[in-house]
Amino acid sequence: MPFPENFITELVDRSDIVDVVSGYVRLSKRSGANLFGLCPFHSEKTPSFSVSPDKQIYHCFGCGKGGGVISFIMEIENLTFPEAVEFLARRAGMPVPEQTDDRESRRRERMLALNREAARWFYAQLSTPAGQSAGAYMAKRRISPATAKTFGLGCAPDGWDGLLRAMEQKGFTGKELFDAGLARRGKNGGYYDVFRNRLMFPVIDVRGNVIGFSGRILGDGEPKYMNSPETPVFNKSRNLFALNLAKKSKSGYIILSEGNIDVVSLHQAGFDSAVASLGTSLTPEQARLISRYTDQVIIAYDNDGAGVKAAQRAIGILEKLDLRVKVLRMSGAKDPDEFIQTKGPEAFRKLLEASENQVDYRLRSVTDKYDLTVDEQKVDFLKEATDLVARLPGAVERQVYAMRVASLAGIGADAVTAEVERRRKRLLSRARSDGERQQTRPERQAQPPDKDLRYADPSSAAAEEGLIRLLYLDPALGRSPELPPAEDFSSEALGHIYAAVRARIDAGSAVSTASLSEALTLQEMSLLVSILQKPELLSSGERALNDYIEKIRERKRLRAGSSDLRALAESLRERKGFKGKDV
Repeated sequence: MPFPENFITELVDRSDIVDVVSGYVRLSKRSGANLFGLCPFHSEKTPSFSVSPDKQIYHCFGCGKGGGVISFIMEIENLTFPEAVEFLARRAGMPVPEQTDDRESRRRERMLALNREAARWFYAQLSTPAGQSAGAYMAKRRISPATAKTFGLGCAPDGWDGLLRAMEQKGFTGKELFDAGLARRGKNGGYYDVFRNRLMFPVIDVRGNVIGFSGRILGDGEPKYMNSPETPVFNKSRNLFALNLAKKSKSGYIILSEGNIDVVSLHQAGFDSAVASLGTSLTPEQARLISRYTDQVIIAYDNDGAGVKAAQRAIGILEKLDLRVKVLRMSGAKDPDEFIQTKGPEAFRKLLEASENQVDYRLRSVTDKYDLTVDEQKVDFLKEATDLVARLPGAVERQVYAMRVASLAGIGADAVTAEVERRRKRLLSRARSDGERQQTRPERQAQPPDKDLRYADPSSAAAEEGLIRLLYLDPALGRSPELPPAEDFSSEALGHIYAAVRARIDAGSAVSTASLSEALTLQEMSLLVSILQKPELLSSGERALNDYIEKIRERKRLRAGSSDLRALAESLRERKGFKGKDV
């Protein structure tokens, strides 16, 4: 059964959206009654994420996401509706009523329980003969038993179904292990373990749940590292290895490394703010996750060509979130683990203190590409370096680095400064033109920000949006006998939103983003909030209602007529083709 309405109402009343959102976004800039900040759902430098204390909603004018306090928690914490309600209830100190029929939440809870038991089983194998190879590998990498316990490291034995049999004894099925990415289907219809002969790293989210695994092969074989597949509880692009530990650090920064072993080694050496992405380059979602816990990141990637390229990409992602970024330059070691093993923790600490800010790092990388004693290469250096400096946001920062570039190239600072400002004006002009071109496209203005919800009939969709907006703002209009069925809507998403709003009105219940959070998807909730941002004159509500209804009916008739014409044309083509064969 769903949560009682009075419970949801009280929960939302005790979960002010400004207080909740402020735990994830720095809100400061005011525009009227609204607060603004950098959107936590996409990368941006200019705040376009708006929070309305009066309406208790959020809306991003950049990516289009929006909703109420429950949908915000669903989106940012990757939770289902019941889980988001429980999350907010714990925050507000409210007991949660029983909910017995939410299958998706029960499935997620069951999967988390399975992952937890699997992690315990993997850890227990370290103390058995089957775990000797993993123990030997950890000893070789100088990973202590205490560190293994902190991270919950374990061993997947070199067998076909050890985990499967152990989990079946605890009441889990082969199908459940398959869904969790812990088992594969065999040719005979049975199941066998995915992770075999591997050192296991549980992936634990910031709430302490085991959501997946990463396994490092013990001995020869490919792939060297294997990660859990995407599941209802695990999305590798939205999680980071060891962030559950690093978030507690008092260091004031996050160390971003490439591998799990690097992270384990760093924590063991006392650098407890290290994290790693999960087998992929840093993603914007991971960067936004980091930004919740710090405003400074130190990149400690491998000291090779791939590591340099990955660092450059990570800088571009992190700087969009207004994070201070520094980069380590290691010499004499290929990665943080090797550096610590050969030179010790104190040497690494000094390396951290000497880390370059991201502009110095990128400028040095550009400088290293050219021989500045050759005029032709000096010109190429100046083109690339002035383009880099032109993209810096602060005028003082651009001036300082323009002078640095001039010094490196051995030419006058005025010439470099002029070239930087010329390139910056060109960049700004191009960005402004692109933005204006996008905004003035009629078809773009008529479409929702989410491309998955694209309208097939924008004219009808505009009326459908208007009808939804009127009913939301003035539910009394929902008593009109002329209201069309949801099936008459040209947009499936708008039809679903309309049906959910009408269901609340017909039941005599309040209509709000909170009350609709369970019925609508996050995409639909964002679309609803974008609809509510558009103006509507309620003083002439009934007339507008009738106009919207007539427009919807008219467009439906036109679509039906067009469909009939297409069917007739197709029929004539088929008949003509048939006769042609007869002749």
